[in-house]
Parts: sequence; C-alpha cells; structure tokens
Amino acid sequence: MTIEGWLQIALFCLIVTLIVKPLGGYMTRVFDGKRTLLSPVLGPLELGLYRLAGVDARREQGWVAYGTSMLLFSLAGFLLLYALMRLQAVLPFNPAGQTAVEPSLAFNTAMSFVTNTNWQSYVPETTMSYLVQMAGLTVHNFVSAATGMALALALVRGFARRSASGIGNFWVDLVRATLYVLLPVSAVVTLFFVWQGMPQNLAAYTEATTLEGAKQIVAQGPVASQETIKMLGTNGGGFFNANSAHPFENPNALTNLVQMVLIFAIAAALTNVFGRMVGDERQGWAVFAVMGVLFLGGVLVTYWAEAAGNPAFARLGLEGGNMEGKEVRFGIALSALFATVTTAASCGAVNAMHDSFTALGGLVPLFNIQLGEIVYGGVGSGLYGMLLFAIVSVFVAGLMVGRTPEYLGKKIEAREVKMAMLAILVLPLSILGFTAVATVVDAGLAGPANQGPHGFSEILYAYTSGTGNNGSAFAGISANTLFYNTTIGLAMFVGRFLMIVPMLAIAGSLAAKKIVPASAGTFPTHGPVFVGLVVGVILIVGGLTFFPALALGPLAEHFAMRAGTLF
Repeated sequence: MTIEGWLQIALFCLIVTLIVKPLGGYMTRVFDGKRTLLSPVLGPLELGLYRLAGVDARREQGWVAYGTSMLLFSLAGFLLLYALMRLQAVLPFNPAGQTAVEPSLAFNTAMSFVTNTNWQSYVPETTMSYLVQMAGLTVHNFVSAATGMALALALVRGFARRSASGIGNFWVDLVRATLYVLLPVSAVVTLFFVWQGMPQNLAAYTEATTLEGAKQIVAQGPVASQETIKMLGTNGGGFFNANSAHPFENPNALTNLVQMVLIFAIAAALTNVFGRMVGDERQGWAVFAVMGVLFLGGVLVTYWAEAAGNPAFARLGLEGGNMEGKEVRFGIALSALFATVTTAASCGAVNAMHDSFTALGGLVPLFNIQLGEIVYGGVGSGLYGMLLFAIVSVFVAGLMVGRTPEYLGKKIEAREVKMAMLAILVLPLSILGFTAVATVVDAGLAGPANQGPHGFSEILYAYTSGTGNNGSAFAGISANTLFYNTTIGLAMFVGRFLMIVPMLAIAGSLAAKKIVPASAGTFPTHGPVFVGLVVGVILIVGGLTFFPALALGPLAEHFAMRAGTLF
C-alpha cells in the first residue's frame, strides 16, 4: 500500500461526500413535485407523458397498488426485451448480422436487465445488435434504475407520513426519476465520454490489419450512451465483454474516476433525500455514515490483500503485490477501489478482475453483495436495504432496554420486524440454496474452470451476484448453459422481487401509523451509537448467515495458499 494509493481513495471519497447534499436537495424537490431548474423544459413533457399513459399524477397508491404497478411494468419490460433478442436477426440496426439469441440466454438476459442485475453470460459485441443494445438494454438501464429509486422513495414516505393510506404513485416516481435525474445527467456525461474518446456511432465493425499482418475485427457502436447510464444507474451491463476494463468503455484515468463517482452519486445522495423527507437531515447522514464505515473497511481489506500479493509468490522472493487481473493503467489501489465500489453498489462493471484477486481480496466483493449491496448499493436498493437493517437494529435496541422500539417516531412492531427479516433472509435462501444445488449436480459442476475452494467460490459468487442483482462474475465459470442461465435468472427474480414485496408492506404499515413524540427513553438514531449498532447487526447477520459458505470458498483458499498447499 502506498500514500499515492490512499490519496486516490481519499479523493474519490471526498468527491462523493461533496455531491451528497446538492444532489440530494435537487432530487428531493423533484420527487416532492416542486419546481426545479429543468421544470420549464421538462414539465410539459412530464405532463404529456401522464396524459399519454392515462396516469393521474395526483392519485396516491397504497402499497399493494404500488407494488402491483411495479410488477406489471417489470413483466411487460421482460417480455418486450425477450422478444427483441429473439427477433433481432430480422430487425434493423444489425450491421454485424447477429442471429437470434438462444432462448435460455434470452431469458437470463431479459431477467438480468429488468432486475437491474445486468449479468451477461455472453460476449455483447458478438451477440447483441445495435437495436437490442439501444432499445433494449440501454432503455432497461434507465427504467430498472428508476424503479429502484421509486421503491426507495415509497419506503421513505412510509417513515415520513402519518396516518396515510398512500405511499406515492409508482408511475409518477418512475417518470420523474427518469426524466429529471437519469436523463439529464446521462446526456451531459455522454458528451464528456465522447470527448474523452468513447465511440458513439452506428457504423459497421471495422476490419483492421495488425503489425503481424493478421486481420482483426474492431467492434464499435453506440458505446458512450450505454456506458453513462450503466454507471449512473448502477447497472453494469457493458457494451463490450471486458466491460470497463475495455479501453473503449474506459479510455483513461479521468473517465475511470468519473465512472466510479457516477456509481455512488445517486445512491449516496438518496441518504440525504431520506433525511430531508423525514424532516431531519442528521438521520440521512447517520445512514450515510453506516454505509461509509462498511465501505472503507472493505476498501482497506481489499487494498491490503492485493498489495500484499500471493503468499506463494512471496515464498519465491517475488514481491510487488498481486497485479494479475489488474488495470495496469490504474494500478492496484484504483483497481481495488473499483472492485469494491462496483460490488458495494449494484454494478457489475468489472468481471474477470474479481477472479484474479487474492482469496481475501475476492472475499470482500463477495461479502458486499451478500449483504444485499447496502453499502450505498444500487440506486434505491441500497437505501431500502439499509433501512431494513435499521429497523432490525432498533428492534434489537428496544429489546435491550425493554421498551417498544421506535424509529423516526414510528413504533416498530411485530409486523414490521417480520417483514424486514423476511426481506433480508430471502437473499441467503436464494444464494445458498442455488449454490448447494449447483455443487451436487453434474450441470452445475461443469461450470467452474477450477477445482477445490476456488471452484466453489466461482459458483458461490455467481449466485451471490445474481441474487444481489450485481451482475459481476468470476471469469473462471462458464455460465452460458441451460442450467446456469435458468437458475441464475431465477436467482435474479428472487433477489429483486421477493425482497421488494415485504419491503413495500413495511412502507404501507408505517405510513398508516401516527408519529410518536420522542421521549427520554427514545433510542437516538442519528449518532455514533446508532451507527455502531447498525454496523454490528449487519456484520453479525451477514457473518452468521454466510460464514459456512465463505469458509468453504475464499477462506479455505486463503489458508491453503498460506500453508503452501495451493498455488
């Protein structure tokens, strides 16, 4: 580890922190329906969209109607995207002549992009046409991210409102998130990326001749526009197979920094939106602090493990850290930071890198996703996942002092705790369940390229990434098979929708409650004690749930390497 590396990490953290309040203030005004700088231009377009869709923007929805609208919208998006991929051979904007996508892969990819996972079991530049990339994948990068933001707002309104039957209007939240937040930022940053050298065209692939005289096909296309929303929406669905390790997707150190900031920007700012909507910005900063503690702890372990390098190499007298799979252009520090950022958030923007990490360096991204990517996390999903842990934490605090727990003036009772635990525990049920099946059936064992603990880690990471709606993978696993396309697709569904439904039930229950004034016995939820309690609950729940699997995978690999029995 070097001073330069820590300064790079500190600069990133400073930029993200400085963004939180202004972006959070702007988004609060947007979702409260107040006038913003963009209202004169976008306001008429917003109203036109409501009229076209037959939406009454003033009509509130209860949690059942809100959830039903979200599920029907997601179902329609899934079917349309699946049809686009199956029919792409006969559709326009296909200069490379891509054929129809195989059914199981089309199912997996459609589920992937609808759930904001963006897992890619294929080589994008040789599988998807420009039309599918633009009208299918990029569109879902927008709307799946907007859906996550809408769901987070629904839960926040549950805390902010009193004796209310509604938690907002899904269609209004979806339109405003897309129109006022995602599209304006994407338009500006896309122009910046084009300026920095990212392709943005509809031209056919270029045939080049290398210095050795060999022929090479250079893929290009509408890259910059997809890259921006891929990062801003914490999607991770890259235009190229190498994702952000490809120079066309990430030309230089400046674009690398901007991409990392984009990943955290909205997710971090939503903590400020939370604080503003509940009437106490300190609550937002407390949630931000919990995320920050977990994030910095993960960066510390990852950077240390990768800088220390492979113990097997150290025994041979080779030093200099683990450079395998790293971006040589950026070094170990930024590569460790990028990996931690993309797995703390719901953004699989790097793939092969994780497979080349040391055992402990790879454990951190794995554990980040297993927690539900609550460390800033995906746009929306990180906040509502963290608030679920906050509910459990104040429940534990209430048990310790012998009184009914409260959070933000709302009594946390049996219904809320049951729904919170259901939402939290559905993730390990999917991750560990599918992993167990894959390790005992021939179709599952055929996937990993490695034997022993690392092969197990490849399987575990695949279902962790799918369930956590992350989309990154250990490159050693061959997942484009009927078995993995189907089971990982189902894991994505479980991780997204079976967590959302109980969360919305909590939102509806809280919105209907009165706000109880704070008293001398009220547990403070905006100080270091609260931050420490939530961090502790998260680590205990995550550790108890996933330790056996981690002990069979990354930890077993680490101790084997230390003992010299595994190279």
